[in-house]
Amino acid sequence: MQSLGRGRAEASLMLQFQTAGESHGEALVATLSGLPAGLRVDFAYVDRELKRRQGGYGRGGRMKIESDAAHFLSGVRHGRTIGSPIALLIANRDWENWKDALAVEERPEALAKYKPLSPPRPGHADLAGCLKYNFREARYVLERASARETTARVAVGALAKLFLKEFEIEVASHVVALGEVALECDAVPFEKVLALRDHEEIVLSCVDSAVEARMKQEVDRALEARDTVGGTFEVIAHGVPPGLGSCAQWDERLDGQLAQAVMSIQAVKAVELGSGISNAASPGSKVQDEIGYDRERTRFTRRSNRAGGLEGGITNGEDVVVRGYLKPISTLRRPLESVDFQTKEPVKAAYERSDVCVVPAAGVVGEAMVALTLARAFLLKFGGDSLEETRRNFQGYIEQVRRF
Repeated sequence: MQSLGRGRAEASLMLQFQTAGESHGEALVATLSGLPAGLRVDFAYVDRELKRRQGGYGRGGRMKIESDAAHFLSGVRHGRTIGSPIALLIANRDWENWKDALAVEERPEALAKYKPLSPPRPGHADLAGCLKYNFREARYVLERASARETTARVAVGALAKLFLKEFEIEVASHVVALGEVALECDAVPFEKVLALRDHEEIVLSCVDSAVEARMKQEVDRALEARDTVGGTFEVIAHGVPPGLGSCAQWDERLDGQLAQAVMSIQAVKAVELGSGISNAASPGSKVQDEIGYDRERTRFTRRSNRAGGLEGGITNGEDVVVRGYLKPISTLRRPLESVDFQTKEPVKAAYERSDVCVVPAAGVVGEAMVALTLARAFLLKFGGDSLEETRRNFQGYIEQVRRF
């Protein structure tokens, strides 16, 4: 008996990635298997994506220390993928401040510099992780649960984006709500969202400068109150062809895979596809996307995109739209109530250097996870050991759709 549905098991073999490394360890590492040979790797683009993850108003002191850049170890030669697993490394500059406190080797003198984290912070992985791994303080839990891990995801996600670009699929994000301030429009043109990545300074990644100014005030208020603020980011994938994903098995549905991918991002507590939340409170006649046909472009069209580009777990040719709802991060300058691990008496939670707002950065991570999920579904449908083979398969399918 198979524990996984056949389709999902096959999909996981098409494009696999893993990350390793701790927040204050020597480096973050990522591996990516399954990209076809022949894809040109734009190294500057990968590093630019890493820089975007570091930006945004309300970030903490760690971002002043790090200057993330991807060092490729395998799978790329003379600027192109060769079909073998890609391995890359991103050095942690902060390691210099922690190399004794978190020494890899067993060195008694290093233990004196170890920095335990206790008591546990409400909302973080601290307590749950300590119970799981039988730790009496949360330092080792923090080191892996930290969102610093997403740096590696953004690096491999950039490679997925470069692959999708070869087929004119673009993925971008913007912030639609921060605290009590929200962008008041149903849909934002993709071109305006894509244009945000050309901005030299990343503030809060909102397409409306007036709304962004009010969002900035929300961050300032949280900082003054020694608090944190969350919000909502939206990821849009433009140019996705119809037919990715499947309705044949529950775990082959692409909407479910996208939801899991975005939900896996630290502090994301809800995911929405299209206008799913407002749809639930609306009559069916106001929810479904009516179908038309463009004879000039020989393609089916929709008058709206409330479904977020997916129906029955399958892409329908419209933009794929996914929102991530990010809670305020857990580490507070004004700590909440907790319990001492040893005495079990009430105390204030520990404080670790942290951010006030990470919503724009989470959007960049969301782009990476959406791109990786779509690239995997794309390769499951079209296959190909080389980029040329994948392109031939894709073009044959597009011609089939055009003639439908």
